[in-house]
Amino acid sequence: MTIDEFNFAGKKAIVRVDFNVPLDENGNVTDDTRIRGALPTLKKILNDGGALIMMSHMGKPKGKVNAKLSLKQIVPNVSKALGVDVKFAPDCGKADAEAAALKPGEALLLENLRFYPEEEGKPVGVEKGTEGVRQEARFLR
Repeated sequence: MTIDEFNFAGKKAIVRVDFNVPLDENGNVTDDTRIRGALPTLKKILNDGGALIMMSHMGKPKGKVNAKLSLKQIVPNVSKALGVDVKFAPDCGKADAEAAALKPGEALLLENLRFYPEEEGKPVGVEKGTEGVRQEARFLR
């Protein structure tokens, strides 16, 4: 089955997008090519009546919160491109409430995944050999 054959009505879809877009010194997007490139998939979900949860990274914050690399800066650009007001979850690892509250046709952008060291392949407090399993579980809670 392809995405075009699937009906997202009443479903919530999590999509990993590449919103690692260039920003100027004021946090303005200087090239929205990557945002525009994701639109067919994202709009398909919304147009079907599904709810959309987007996750991405920006830059290499080395597992630390860095306001200059916050995806909050691009919410207006993503909202304009999608044609809906995109909600924002300030902590990608604790966005359960925001995701649960989404209604059909709504969209949510999670904060930069790389604010967590696990996203950069540096597991914290994990036994060797189980890194991938525990990393995925953390972000899917």
